Parts: sequence; structure tokens; C-alpha cells
Amino acid sequence: MNRKLAAACTAALLFSMPLAAQSDPAQTAPGSPDASRITGGTYQADPNHTLVEWEVDHLGFSPYFGLFGDVTGTLQLDPAAPQNAKVDVTIPVAKVTTASEGLTGHLLRAGKDGAKPDFFGPSPEDARFVSTSVEPIGPDSAKVTGDLTLNGVTKPVTLDVRFFGAGTMADKENVGFEAETTIMRSDFGLGFLVPLVSDEVELKIAAAFAKGE
Repeated sequence: MNRKLAAACTAALLFSMPLAAQSDPAQTAPGSPDASRITGGTYQADPNHTLVEWEVDHLGFSPYFGLFGDVTGTLQLDPAAPQNAKVDVTIPVAKVTTASEGLTGHLLRAGKDGAKPDFFGPSPEDARFVSTSVEPIGPDSAKVTGDLTLNGVTKPVTLDVRFFGAGTMADKENVGFEAETTIMRSDFGLGFLVPLVSDEVELKIAAAFAKGE
């Protein structure tokens, strides 16, 4: 009985260790959804953690999505006057990522015999979003309207933005947001295979910014 009791106690201790580690204050994430932690100023986009996901309806069978990363740019933010925020970000289209090597190649392929490419072509210009107005909605959300330049075409776009978290890490003040919108790719000269592949493109954005030395 003593051996069984000892074994049971040992097992209980082992199973409780991960829970104890999770409750250790040293394991607390540096960021939190507490808007009071936003100090404001000019932030730089974190190219390693800012992602733009695009999603289309593929032939009516399934959604298909890809990513843009390595985003650069700035965010000017005053927590006391969020309506005055300004964002200017650049997205390197040439670094588009998909799960299919063939599709990625097609997106960046030149047109046949000198014709217009089906999508971006081999040397696409970077996309750019520059805000023109910010409308706060509640304590942690806003509608951010701006000019999106993609494939050489500029159109107004409104993002639904939600504050995600803020805090300090590695002596830098960080702030993050989620955003989403829908665009029509044909508006930007990217109408190849519409409507077999949807004209509507859903954009979901994870935006991370940091400031400080």
C-alpha cells in the first residue's frame, strides 16, 4: 500500500508541474489587451510579425488563402486622440507566399509573348496603404480609411481595426492590432479567372508595431 501511495503522489506531483509553471508570474506574456499601456508616439512596423492574409473562393469548392509578410512602415499614435492616428505601410508583393509553388510562380509570372501578366508579373511594385481618416468605435475599435495602392492602381479602402495588445519587451514599447476588409481584385487590374475564382478578396491583417531603442 505504501508503494502504491508513493507512486500515486509522484504521479500527482508530475501532472501538477505544468500547471504550476503556467501560473508562474515569470511566464506572463509581456503584452496585454490593456489600452492604458499604449504610450503613443511613432512606432515602426515589425516586419517579422506583421502579416496580411488574403482569401478567395476557389472554384466554389473551398476557401484558399496566402500571405504577404515583411511589411514595413510607421504608425503615429496618440492614445488621448486616437482619431488623429496615422498609418503608412508598405507590403512587398514580390514576397507573396502560398502553399503551392505552382500558384506562387503563376502570381509572379510574366505575360505570354509580351502580353499583360495574369496577376502581378515578375517585378511587381510594392503595395502601400496610407490612412486618410480614423473613426474610433468604442474603447478598442476603429474604422481606418485610407488609400490602397496595389498593382499600380489606387483605391480607397476602409479597415475594421481592433486593438489587440500592448506592453514592453526587450526595452521596446510594442502595440498590436487586428484588421480586416474586403476588396474586389478586378478593381486593381487582377481580374484573371473571375468569377471562377472570386472577385472578392478578404484581407485579414495582424499588425505589430514597436518603438524604442
